[in-house]
Amino acid sequence: MKLLECPVNGVRPVSEFAYGGEVRAMPDPATCSDVEWADHIFNRSGIPGVKIEWWYHVPSGTWFQAERDVSADRVIRTWLPGEGGRS
Repeated sequence: MKLLECPVNGVRPVSEFAYGGEVRAMPDPATCSDVEWADHIFNRSGIPGVKIEWWYHVPSGTWFQAERDVSADRVIRTWLPGEGGRS
């Protein structure tokens, strides 16, 4: 069974979580072009390596961030936004 550590509820089965996507800078919707906005919405970097991602613990309603090595499928650390990581 795969496990993931929620910063509020501790280690839980990964089936309790929903993936929220990679953390990335959002362009200003008021000033960016349609092409830039579409690129932000539809295109992701598929390069393997260490990424910062959003995760959601469904039972508790907790959003948090995880630093994860996607090539090794290994979680390095997790934190609540604004607490010890990049938000």
